Order: sequence, then C-alpha cells, then structure tokens
Amino acid sequence: MDQSNRISTRNVLADFFCGFTGLMRLLHGGRAASLQLIQSDSDDDSDSAWDGRLGDRYNPPVDQHPDTRDIDYSEIKEKILLETANLGPKADYSITRLLRQRQLGLCRNSSFSHGECSRVASHFLPNNFTCTDSYVQKAFCGIYSQDGNIFMSACQDQYIRLYDTRNGKFKNFKTIKARDVGWSVLDVAFTPDGACLLYSSWSDYIHICNVFGDVENHTALDLNPEERRFCVFSITVSSDGREILGGANDGCLYVFDREQNSRTLKIDSHEDDVNAVAFADVSSQILFSGGDDALCKVWDRRTLREDSPQPVGILSGHRDGITFIDSKGDARYLISNSKDQTIKLWDIRKFSPKEGLDASRMAVIQQNWDYRWQQVPKRALKKHKLPGDTSLMTYRGHGVLHTLIRCRFSPSFTTGQQYVYSGCSTGKVVIYDVLTGKIVKKLSNHEACVRDVSWHPYEEKIVSSSWDGHVRLWEYRQAEYYEDDLAAVNCKGMEFASVK
Repeated sequence: MDQSNRISTRNVLADFFCGFTGLMRLLHGGRAASLQLIQSDSDDDSDSAWDGRLGDRYNPPVDQHPDTRDIDYSEIKEKILLETANLGPKADYSITRLLRQRQLGLCRNSSFSHGECSRVASHFLPNNFTCTDSYVQKAFCGIYSQDGNIFMSACQDQYIRLYDTRNGKFKNFKTIKARDVGWSVLDVAFTPDGACLLYSSWSDYIHICNVFGDVENHTALDLNPEERRFCVFSITVSSDGREILGGANDGCLYVFDREQNSRTLKIDSHEDDVNAVAFADVSSQILFSGGDDALCKVWDRRTLREDSPQPVGILSGHRDGITFIDSKGDARYLISNSKDQTIKLWDIRKFSPKEGLDASRMAVIQQNWDYRWQQVPKRALKKHKLPGDTSLMTYRGHGVLHTLIRCRFSPSFTTGQQYVYSGCSTGKVVIYDVLTGKIVKKLSNHEACVRDVSWHPYEEKIVSSSWDGHVRLWEYRQAEYYEDDLAAVNCKGMEFASVK
C-alpha cells in the first residue's frame, strides 16, 4: 500500500472512531504510520499511553538566578516581610534568639507576634510523608476545607472521599459516589460553611452534595450550555456560598445562583478552554479567569454585561495555556500556572498593554507540541520575557505535563503567604520562596505526576494528590539522632563547662 492510501485509511478510521472514543492520536513511527487510539473525554485532562509517567524522564530546569528586579520594588515584598516579621534592619533571626527574647520579656505582649510565629514556622516546613491513602485509579483533586477539619479527595474511580483531619487525624469518614461523571471528576470545592461539596466533570451540570448526614442529597445545577460536549474544568464558590463560578471548555465563564436555582450569567471570556477561575477576595465582586489562550483576565461583576462582556484588564506574559489560578485573597495579587512550565505572580493594578496580548497570542500560535503526552521542547523553555509581560515574578523548576496541574499560595496563618507551591509532572511537590523565586523544598515520593496540592490553613501539613493513585500527607520530621551523636554532644558540653 502506498503512502497516499495509508493516509486516506487513517483519515477514514479517525472520522469513524472520533465519534465515540474522544481524542484520537496518530503517531508516526519509522516508515509505516501507525494508528494509536487513546480514549479521552477531555482536551486538557486526558489519559496517555504512558499513564502520566512520561514526566519522570523530564527534569524541569531550575532558575538558579531568578530575576527579582520587579518584585524587589513592589508592595507585596513589603507586605510579606511585614507578615513574617522580617521588615527592618537585618538581624539575628534564629529561633534561639527569638526564644531568648521571649524569655526576657522583650517580645510584644510577652509572646511571639503573628509574624514571628510565621518566621519560626518557616524552619519547620513539611519534609516527610506520614500518612497515605491509595486508590486503584488516578487521584485528580484534593483540598482542605476552610477550617482545615476536612480533606476532600476526588479520584478517577468516580468516588469522592472525605477525611476527618481534626486533632492530627487523617481518617476517611465518608465516601460519595459522584454522579454524571465523564472521564473523571475534574474539580471540587467546599461551600464556605463546609456543609456541602461541589464537583464538576464532563457534564452539563455542576453537582452539589451534603457533607454530613447519613443520607446523601445530590442536586444537579444545570448550566444550560450550548455545546454538545461540555465540561467545567474549574469551579469555586463565593464567600457567602450563594454563587458558583465555573470555567468551561466553550471559552465561557458561568455563574450559578443557588438561591434562584438557575444560571444567572454566561460570559464569553476566552478564545479557548477556560481552565481556571477564582474570586479575588471575600467580596466576590472581582473575578479571575485563565485559559488556553495563555491570558489571565480580570472581571468586575458590577460592570459586567452578558451581551457585551469586557474585562477590566488582561495579564499577559505566558507562552502557553494556563492550567490554574490562585488568588492571594487581597484583590491585588494572583499566581498562574502554565504549560510553558512556569508560575507567574501578577499585580492586577498593572495590566498588560496591547503589545503583550499580541506577543502571548503569537507565542501560543507557534506552539506545536501537546503537553499531555509529548516531551517539553527546548524552545518552550525560553527564559526571556515576552514584550509587554507585566508579571512581577516568574518561578521555574516544576513540570507541567499530562494534566491541569495546580499551584497555590501558602496559608497566611502559618507562613504569611511567603511561599507558592505547585504539583509537578515528575511526581513532586515544589515549594518556592515568593520573593526570591528560589526553590526552598521539594517533596518527592510519588511515581506519577502530582496534579493537586493543598496546604492545611492552620497547620504545617501538605497533602499531595497524584496520578499514581496515592494521596500523601506531608509533615515536618526532625532528623533522627543516634546515641553516638548524643554522646558526642554531651562530651562537648562537659568540656565547655570545664573551660568556663
């Protein structure tokens, strides 16, 4: 059979199979072209022939000298230094000195300030996994409730598992069978009071279910989309629990009002899939969205019109699609994770000019690789900024392959939000210092990509959810001491005492 006949055959088979199998990939090898069918129900969260383990061969380049010129003169630097008691002349910030000051009554109110507590906690970042739960299929999502008392995990097996995390526990107390799931549960959220959970998938509906009680009450919230194949990749809930914001594969933002029990807003927001949404702060008036067009957009509910949607500003600088967005919670700063293998920090008071939008758009057009199943090409790892890039900081050292990997700010209560942390396609959790851009910790023990990460809001604990089917709880573990070491310390102490 000549080459033209082979191509014709492949095209016929592709037209036939795409109707019911989802994504079709044609792989060319050697002289003959081979056809490989891979079932998938998503343009962004799909299985691959390597089952999410391709990233193990990829060693994400670490930026040894991050460019801090923009963040060095920013307001966020002053805020973080203040929240971690590091503002002012450099001094001895050792824990022993802080303890000595407190003992002498030199601390304010005879106790550590909130910033000093955050500074102390920075010496005890999670470094060891202490608890693991295992599933037969991929773990896609995992988040703590706002009070930290519950951890919710969503797996490709269509089950949502709830864990009691009070008083040092990590115990499964409820397992819920998700409904109307295509491919997998792709995102989950708690209502602010922690009484209900929400989940989304390849479906016209976002589902809501009670957390407590013996009887499960599932409610399907109809978004009434126009697309035949519809998926909500990202969901979040307003601070009053009334509105649900979702980003979908049709390039639109959806707002569902629980009191009216109907969709109240549909905004044509991006040129491609909307992979990430977030509320800017507790007012729930400012919305963030990020899509496969590599743009972050900022929306104001008070001026938003469905018939003529206009963002109040756009943030450009990424070279490829955005996989996740997290707000600092102050209506000023946000971070975005991207398929260009970077996280960027943004100040929404500094929008991008038209030059930046054009540069990002051109960079996306020039991308001809598929992050779900291909290796990262060298040209995708360019370090220099695009024209019009208004980001304050860029973080490099983690891999974004296979799926929509999440990144988040560390909690305010224990860390002063001085870190950003991310899952990684190489099976790690990577923690960056916000102000220096350097990696301060890597947590390694997964055999496939870590898709989601969640830091306990009030304790030094991180949970990672991986495609290897494991959910792992990470805590700080002090290095072990051996009898010989202790004996040596005692001897030195005796010698020191005799000298004195």
